[in-house]
Amino acid sequence: MQSDLETVHLLRAVAVELGLHGGRFAQQNGMHPTDVRALIALMDARRAGEELTAGRLGAALGLNSAGTTALLDRLERAGRVRRVRGRSDRRKVVVEVTDSAVELGWTFFGPLIERSLDMLRGYDDHQRAAIRDFLYGVRQAAAEGAHTPPAGTSQREP
Repeated sequence: MQSDLETVHLLRAVAVELGLHGGRFAQQNGMHPTDVRALIALMDARRAGEELTAGRLGAALGLNSAGTTALLDRLERAGRVRRVRGRSDRRKVVVEVTDSAVELGWTFFGPLIERSLDMLRGYDDHQRAAIRDFLYGVRQAAAEGAHTPPAGTSQREP
């Protein structure tokens, strides 16, 4: 049990460090942390072959329409995104991350990604599958708000 709690605390520490790393990227490139989250969402959509409208991006980021428009205007002025017609429905306007934004991200985050990949190569297929399952599960729990105990219940040390 103590080892399991240490693992959860280590995951929290990793999340904090990754947040700080993303913050440094944002600061060095004159961006707001929400700009970075938007670029990540757009890169994820690009990798998945999906199109994101401004509305879907805003919903994913928890922004209202005005906030989403301001975000996209800022990123478009900086050359990080572009608005284009949808591939499958030309009436729809979708947002795409630019190649220069991907390159900028790779320049900063690439060394961390490569180091992480090197570490993963040290595990066998079964261990990597277990790591992925654990991370997917934690991500899902966080997305569902399962980390917040019901009102009136006792809490363990965070």
